[in-house]
Amino acid sequence: MGAEVVASKVYCYPFQQVVTGYLNKYPTPLEKNVTAITTVEEQIDPATGIVYRRRIATCSNIIPSFLRKFSILKVSNIYLEEESWLDMKARVMSLKSRCLTWAQYASMSEVSVYQESKQNSNWTEFSQKGTITITGAGYLNCVLEKFAQSFLKQGAKKSISIMERILEEKYGRPVS
Repeated sequence: MGAEVVASKVYCYPFQQVVTGYLNKYPTPLEKNVTAITTVEEQIDPATGIVYRRRIATCSNIIPSFLRKFSILKVSNIYLEEESWLDMKARVMSLKSRCLTWAQYASMSEVSVYQESKQNSNWTEFSQKGTITITGAGYLNCVLEKFAQSFLKQGAKKSISIMERILEEKYGRPVS
């Protein structure tokens, strides 16, 4: 079946500031569940100048204890892989994320884009679409998908809020 989450936001800050904020967002005391971000690969295409990064996020397992009674869900950390392509000339950063933990039972992916706003070149538009599909858990598939969908919605809202706070702390209140 699967579940989907969509989020968007216009940050009233220039593209460079938003990208810098994003790349340095975690770990932060504002989000205690993301405990580490490790860059495992970084390359710059000499022809295009596009910066490719592959990072691994280490997150605390926040699955409710009643679901952790199932041994497969009883892990201390969840690992996510993020790939990003930063094109400063076009003022676009595209990202793809996926869950590495439980990959044999669940498919979780997010596609996000940060780009200079067409309405105002001093603003940055953010859009994200996430999907999750659980397999191999029988009757629990639907329950786990609903939990994951709720978690992803809350996570998207919290992530946007954290970005706003980081940008405001670093660059001051946005200029409309």
